[in-house]
Amino acid sequence: MDISHIPFTPTRHAGISIHYLHRDEASGNATAWIKMDPGCGYPAHAHRGVEEVLVVQGGYRDELGAYHAGDYVRYEDGSRHHPVALDDGPSCVLFAMTARGIERA
Repeated sequence: MDISHIPFTPTRHAGISIHYLHRDEASGNATAWIKMDPGCGYPAHAHRGVEEVLVVQGGYRDELGAYHAGDYVRYEDGSRHHPVALDDGPSCVLFAMTARGIERA
């Protein structure tokens, strides 16, 4: 897989980009590629449904631990976290599927 060809779009959060493969704003369901530059993080949030994440490149850490390329992480409905890309290494690239969206924690 050549992730350099994914057409990421910058978000309002510094160093965070996303490319939606599927997004249903009514339900909050989404499937997306997410890229976090080293040391950058996504704001703390809570899950309204299950989120499943596959780390494809680099890694990130949150309140529950550190994850690296090849790791699969499942966040249950109601879980909260603040993911931050690891400082050492390449950008963190994630393949993520969310059910019912997120809300700021």
